[in-house]
Amino acid sequence: MDVLVVMDPLASCDPAVDTSIGLMRAASERGHRVRATTGPELALRDGRLLAVSRGVEPSGDGVSEGPADLLDVADADVVLVRSDPPVDAAYLAMTLLLEHVRGRVLVVNDPRGLREANEKLYACRFDGLVPPTLVAADRGLLAAFAAEHDEVVLKPLDGHGGRGVVRLRADAPDADEILDAATAGGRVVVMAQRFLAGVADGDRRILLLDGRPLGVLLRRPAPGEFRANLGLGGRAEVVPLDDRDLRIVDAIAPALRADGLWFVGIDVIDGHLSEVNVTSPTGLRQLADLSGTRPDLEVVAWLEERCRLRG
Repeated sequence: MDVLVVMDPLASCDPAVDTSIGLMRAASERGHRVRATTGPELALRDGRLLAVSRGVEPSGDGVSEGPADLLDVADADVVLVRSDPPVDAAYLAMTLLLEHVRGRVLVVNDPRGLREANEKLYACRFDGLVPPTLVAADRGLLAAFAAEHDEVVLKPLDGHGGRGVVRLRADAPDADEILDAATAGGRVVVMAQRFLAGVADGDRRILLLDGRPLGVLLRRPAPGEFRANLGLGGRAEVVPLDDRDLRIVDAIAPALRADGLWFVGIDVIDGHLSEVNVTSPTGLRQLADLSGTRPDLEVVAWLEERCRLRG
């Protein structure tokens, strides 16, 4: 296969743990040709989607890049879309450009699915799986919701990696200031969810491929921290799927497939679906290292089979 990975600049990635680099290395290991580009390096000329891209090959823990040249994206077999949030105007433009090869090239994840599936709001489609939730900018509504549940977590809708996520007690002396900062004075919509005390025992990152679990990373928060993100000092271990995990996976898998969200990472806290990460889900290399398995090769084998079925 010819595989094009649309991602953040390689220089910004940690070669030892980055999932995109892991997938590129796995594709190279299987004998495929791999190139890397970024969203701003896509261009549309007379209906042809082009990319300034560079060939990559495994090197040490990461990959090395060759010289840049211009690729007709329609000549690729697979496009892996792995750019990190925020899903801003530049990100949306990238997905719209990718529409020009949609149906001609296997794009993972589907550009339309990426536009529709806000990583916070997508979970709200599955009533009964998420904790009590309010999405609003109005500080009065948010304050009343916090008072109803005593303690809530506020999340920016376009954040990632735990950035901007704050914990709010309704009786905190600075509650008004926290709400004001989170909503930019009532102008920015945020998500508020009942604080789940079970997060102290860990946040379960379940990686899904075509709606099927690849494995579970239990991420435990660092001392004094409630966010379990690995980038914020969380510690990971591999654990088996439990019945509550399977209930959530079975409920959301049909929607993920329908929306072309083939490779995702869902976050489960205390049996509740918290987020559905679709832009650049992480944890694949930690799952491989801690389990001794090769989920990265499973992803590449799935891409091979999808391309074979497409003819």
